[in-house]
Amino acid sequence: MEIRQEIKRRAADIEARIAPFLPQEKGFQQTVLDAMEYSVFAGGKRLRPMLMEASYQMFDGTNPAIDDFMAAIEMIHTYSLIHDDLPAMDNDEYRRGKKTTHAVYGEAMAILAGDALLNYAFETVAAALTRNEGDWRIVRAFSVLAQKAGIYGMIGGQVVDVESEKTGQTIDRNRLDFIYRLKTGALIEASLMIGAILAGADEVSVARMQEAGAKLGLAFQIQDDILDVTGSFEKLGKPIGSDAENEKATYVTFEGLEQAKKDVERLSGEAIKILDEFEGEHTFLHDLFFYLINRDH
Repeated sequence: MEIRQEIKRRAADIEARIAPFLPQEKGFQQTVLDAMEYSVFAGGKRLRPMLMEASYQMFDGTNPAIDDFMAAIEMIHTYSLIHDDLPAMDNDEYRRGKKTTHAVYGEAMAILAGDALLNYAFETVAAALTRNEGDWRIVRAFSVLAQKAGIYGMIGGQVVDVESEKTGQTIDRNRLDFIYRLKTGALIEASLMIGAILAGADEVSVARMQEAGAKLGLAFQIQDDILDVTGSFEKLGKPIGSDAENEKATYVTFEGLEQAKKDVERLSGEAIKILDEFEGEHTFLHDLFFYLINRDH
């Protein structure tokens, strides 16, 4: 099956599986529940849970907690997008061709919706741990998810990014690589690691999946920078050229467009080479890696 069709099919399956994890939209706090659902189902390819499941399948996983963690990582990713779009951050009114959460529900409710999704993600995995008391794989996966979403992961990268933009600090390559590795790469690493952990992979294999995720995450972000130069609003669903307009340092500004393209190819090749070390079936994961770093939207 062509990779775009397979991604679409898997994304629909993932949406159906994560939908029951969201809270029912009733009660005096219904507005924030509405905003949570709007944000989670406002589009997207479900790439992080998709990567998680593909990694899990490569290691022949049979742990039913995979669905809980797939739902949780999508909630965390969605919360990060809600907060990224806020006026205090990137101040974006569109994402994936739709109004952002703060544009629909107001800034205060968007903040609360992001907070709610982050908290609910950990409620979700805590419930999985309660159902499977003593399962070291869930404990380990819980730890990875918390770390990669926190100050030594996604939030840490966001902090440096915001400080650099708001205070006018000059970003050198080391700082830019740090931002990309944590802000973008951390949840991709977490997805691949958690899939392997829940399937019972050994620590060496988990570490190799983390390395593959780091390379994929960096290539993914560089490709984002490239698309900000070469893409279109129709395909990306967000304004194009905003990085240059805001004088934002990106990989393209440091290395140039052609070198950026070469580095995406190199990093993706290195990530795929790691996958090929494993004997488990990983045709889809291989193709997904290739698609992500060659996407045009």
